Amino acid sequence: MIPHTVTSAGIDTVSGHPPNRWESAVNWLPGIALVGTITIVAIELGKVGWLQANGISALTLAIALGMVVGNTLYPRIAAASSSGVTFSKQTLLRAGIILYGLRLTFQDIANVGLAGVAIDACVLSSTFTLSWWAGTRVLGLDRRTAMLIGAGSSICGAAAVMAAEPVVRGQAAQVAVAVSTVVVFGTLAIFLYPALYHLSEHFQVLSMSSRTYGIFTGSTVHEVAQVVAAGRAVSDTAANAAVITKMVRVMMLAPFLVILSAYLSRYPDRSEKISSDNTQSARRIVIPWFALGFVAVAALNSLVVLPKTAVGAAVDFDTVILAMAMAALGVTTHVSAIRTAGFKPLALAALLFAWLVLGGAAINAGVNALFV
Repeated sequence: MIPHTVTSAGIDTVSGHPPNRWESAVNWLPGIALVGTITIVAIELGKVGWLQANGISALTLAIALGMVVGNTLYPRIAAASSSGVTFSKQTLLRAGIILYGLRLTFQDIANVGLAGVAIDACVLSSTFTLSWWAGTRVLGLDRRTAMLIGAGSSICGAAAVMAAEPVVRGQAAQVAVAVSTVVVFGTLAIFLYPALYHLSEHFQVLSMSSRTYGIFTGSTVHEVAQVVAAGRAVSDTAANAAVITKMVRVMMLAPFLVILSAYLSRYPDRSEKISSDNTQSARRIVIPWFALGFVAVAALNSLVVLPKTAVGAAVDFDTVILAMAMAALGVTTHVSAIRTAGFKPLALAALLFAWLVLGGAAINAGVNALFV
């Protein structure tokens, strides 16, 4: 019996026709089972106290474990699993970003005030612009890699990288490189930020209260989990201010993606060869509907009409499907591709990290002075 496989164009190799929905669902099962297993392991490992204390989340573990599987077991089962892995990496990712809106409300903006919103906006725009310029002009990286690293550093880490991927049309290796830089420097921030706070307090270098430190942390550290870890290392007040500021920064993901999509539609990458037949389609704005869904869900959550138990369950489910998307990304990433990327992405991420610490501190001080 000849096994049914589906080509990249969606054609069944036996029938010669696109598979129907039932056949597609059946084709997804092996790949979904694979990434689901990786996700379960990542979530359980994420409960380990030491990993939680160091801000290493289930999402980070999922992509790491996925890469291990992708470079060992997966090549042998890729033919049967690729459809489900692709479904997880694309469809589940978009669903996960939409449900991510349940983690914040519009009231969060009021809690940090106009100063907090202005700080987040300045940090986001300056960091992404620096990444784009330095990545392409100074380090000679391709535009997609520079934008993905910039998105991860300026907004919300791995989740922002994954959300920006369909807009910039990044490849799996480019996404994995960007996520890796977030993990490296975000983890470093967990230890550096509290140390800087205590040094500043001891030598009276900066007049920084716990709340001010929290806003600085939330506006400049990469991942939500890393923000929580760095905030709690100082005080509960710092952690609360950091998380709220970070959630406002996360909310800026949606307008950022819409603006980026509009720009890229008008100014496509010159390195991409575009034929006369598809030039017009390449200039169309790719509307990231999932980003708009993210805002809609956040708006619904702001109305406080959803039961807390339902929201909690949905957030847990969102963690699972985002981890599945991360696992799928890791599975499709080859270590050789990351090795080929070389030193430049790491250098760009280091530059951005230095800017987030130094430039971010200057932005925080300047904006706070204006709003006093």
